[in-house]
Amino acid sequence: MEPGGYSWWYVDAISEDGRHGLTIIAFLGSVFSPYYKSSGRGDPLDHSSLNVALYGPSHRWVMHERPRADVTRDERNLEIGTSAVRWDGNVLEIDIEERDTRLFNPIHRRVAGKVRVHPEALNPASFALDPAQNHIWHCMAPRARIEVEMEEPGITWSGSGYFDHNRGRESLESGFNMWHWSRAHMREGAVVCYEGERSDGSVFASAIRFDADAIPEEVDLPPIAALPKSGWRIERRTRSDIGVGHVRRTWEDTPFYARSELASKLYGEEVVAVQESLDMRRFASPVVQFMLPFRMPRKKA
Repeated sequence: MEPGGYSWWYVDAISEDGRHGLTIIAFLGSVFSPYYKSSGRGDPLDHSSLNVALYGPSHRWVMHERPRADVTRDERNLEIGTSAVRWDGNVLEIDIEERDTRLFNPIHRRVAGKVRVHPEALNPASFALDPAQNHIWHCMAPRARIEVEMEEPGITWSGSGYFDHNRGRESLESGFNMWHWSRAHMREGAVVCYEGERSDGSVFASAIRFDADAIPEEVDLPPIAALPKSGWRIERRTRSDIGVGHVRRTWEDTPFYARSELASKLYGEEVVAVQESLDMRRFASPVVQFMLPFRMPRKKA
């Protein structure tokens, strides 16, 4: 991976009964790391982490940055400290062994278990988010079956999920001012909406519909549906046939991004969506950079 770059693999899921949700992100060259930013971004692998967030009953959140010496990888395996991500060609298996090491949290609760992601189909196409192709998005599995077996906290559930990969050659704040993203499962296939403003002021917006075989097709964007601002006053929006969306749950509410579970209507179907709004101008501010180490501590090399 070249200096200044990044790569991350993202999974989200909602349980069949709707009580649980999760996101898991494996970062190499962590785009939200204050340590990577202050280091000059010369060594991406020296700033790697596994972010695990469990929503609903037994809520947990961990993100502990690790140095290059704690990272091992090949084409199908990635180990970050005591956790590992493995791909066997059919199933993505995530072994989690982490602790909540956020500052001023004296308990340091253990978060451990296994998550299996079974894609219904795989999409081979990637999409550039900017004309220079410095930022690439690849929706690998727009639909997947998820199995969650957590030892700590002791919860087990299954549900539906999503799996993608992003990579880039520069920082997110160099490329973007803000973006809004959402994914929703349809009766057949899925829809992903992506829109935002690049750092040069240009805007982008697209809706991509994936069929049952995960083949993508760009389709007309539904109208904008404004959402209530987050607790940190982050502007949120989504897309809906009727220009109206409802926040069912706010999963993450931080000074520079919000992740939510929504109800809306897309192409004639009532859907449940996972949505994210990100403000990179907020992220780059000195106040947020000062706050970040309290939430995502770093292991010393």
